[in-house]
Amino acid sequence: MHNNVNGSSVDVEQELALNAIRQVLKSKTSYDVLPVSFRLIVLDTSLLVKKALNVLLQNSIVSAPLWDATTSRFAGLLTSDDFINVIQYCFSNPDKFDLVEKLQLNRLRDIERAIGAKPLETTSIHPSSSLYEACTVMLRSKSRRVPLIDKDEETHREIVVSVLTQYRLLKFIALNCRETHFLKKPISELNIISNSTVRSCSMTTPVIDVIQLLSEGNISSVPIVNENGVLVNVYEAVDVLGLIKGGIYNDLSLSVGEALMRRSDDFEGVYTCTENEKLSTLLDTIRKSSVHRFFVVNESGQLVGVLSLGDLLRYILVGSKKE
Repeated sequence: MHNNVNGSSVDVEQELALNAIRQVLKSKTSYDVLPVSFRLIVLDTSLLVKKALNVLLQNSIVSAPLWDATTSRFAGLLTSDDFINVIQYCFSNPDKFDLVEKLQLNRLRDIERAIGAKPLETTSIHPSSSLYEACTVMLRSKSRRVPLIDKDEETHREIVVSVLTQYRLLKFIALNCRETHFLKKPISELNIISNSTVRSCSMTTPVIDVIQLLSEGNISSVPIVNENGVLVNVYEAVDVLGLIKGGIYNDLSLSVGEALMRRSDDFEGVYTCTENEKLSTLLDTIRKSSVHRFFVVNESGQLVGVLSLGDLLRYILVGSKKE
């Protein structure tokens, strides 16, 4: 009986904490999340794709808003997914390599149509929208980030203010909502771990196979496991950028292990947790570190599931999937 009382008490505290966090998200705007000073890189759609890649790599960023100078409008968000599309197109059409070398950003839609990929992300919100709305838009569009677009009052021209990410939102929650300390239920009880459809690879898997996994699953990473299913590393969509840095779209017979040798030194590492971990602990990790996902492992280090930042955001906004 005592355990039941404790269990119901934790349930009540968890629900009260979630409601309090949701109220904070509804009362704050995207402006509240932005740092006092920041740099924003916006790319013109007439820029060559290979030059856009160099800009991303030189500035250590993985996405950038696009601007159409002919219409003076926001034209979408360039992400690692777009470069993955180009790689797949090159792999399927090796005779079109010269065409890809001269490809401009405004022609990426042609590549997407050719391989049946989803179009550029064009979802955006106004920066004065609530953080709750920002979260809702990201979850509905299945995007990991959303551009903030304002309008000049005099010219009515669009202005790209910044890009809001799931990580920045969760870090804001971790830093500003004391109620996160009351999120004490084990994540195994929250029904938020993806474990039935986890795609993994080994160090000897060809990179092109992993790239296809990233594309087919609309995922940002593929965990790397050994012959015993123990998690040893991760291949991320952003690793693709470094792989094609020299324009080597045709060097895709590399194994994952060989490709990781080209990974930049600023790789944040692999973050793991167990099913007994509490949401409060995970948010504390997000507060301290640049985390993009948690791989759920058992006591032997074997991979049992993945917990994305989107999974965490969805739970904070709407609760468990079964609800």
